[in-house]
Amino acid sequence: MEDYTYELTPGSEKILGAHMLEVSPSLTTAKPSLEIHPLGIGDREDPVRLKFMADTGPAVVVAMSDLRERFRLIANVVTVVEPDEDLPNLPVACAVWEPAPDFATSAECWLTAGAAHHTVMSSAVDLETWQDLAQIGDLELAVIDEDTTVRSFAQELRTNQVFYRLGQGF
Repeated sequence: MEDYTYELTPGSEKILGAHMLEVSPSLTTAKPSLEIHPLGIGDREDPVRLKFMADTGPAVVVAMSDLRERFRLIANVVTVVEPDEDLPNLPVACAVWEPAPDFATSAECWLTAGAAHHTVMSSAVDLETWQDLAQIGDLELAVIDEDTTVRSFAQELRTNQVFYRLGQGF
């Protein structure tokens, strides 16, 4: 998944996530269609693509960043919503979501954490499971959820930096 475009109308901010070929059909209970659409890049044959809209409801969008001495897993709690209008010209599977706690805070924290452009979205794997994975894999976990503020998030990243640096020794 990746952020494909944004709805930036104040009070109605949303993210349209999509990708050319890799969006998992596990995001929908509807039957995806298989369609051939022009690729337009790479001088290759037009690929067969799954096309569907993700089911509405809670989900988590996750990205992994390599910080050299550790990996940081960034997780944003989101709510998948219906698009404001039909998307007949979008030739790929997609999801529209509202990030917690709000678009501006989510975007600033996402960028502050150095989160990647390509992401994973799951409506089946909850935040607690991502927390377990981070613990098992000794990954730093930076969570953006309904309780997040820009100030507290930035402080948490600074505290994490100290923790992981001291963990390596001097």
